[in-house]
Amino acid sequence: MIVYDKFWETMKRCEESTYTLINHYNISSGTIDRIRKGQGITTAKLDDFCQIFHCRVEDLITYVEPADGEPHSPYSEKSPK
Repeated sequence: MIVYDKFWETMKRCEESTYTLINHYNISSGTIDRIRKGQGITTAKLDDFCQIFHCRVEDLITYVEPADGEPHSPYSEKSPK
């Protein structure tokens, strides 16, 4: 699963706020809400954030393996050998 902890750290380091993202950079409040809830956003939005923060994708998101008992993507199942 994708987590956005680094997004918030990078935003703070760059001295930006959700207010400036929405009102200065025209990022929708819905996109910010999706990030807050840990939901997916498009690669186009990731590109926008990289341009705004002058950073790499790795500075915004991290992939974390789901813990046991958490829902898995159908793509995470390993095929039998």
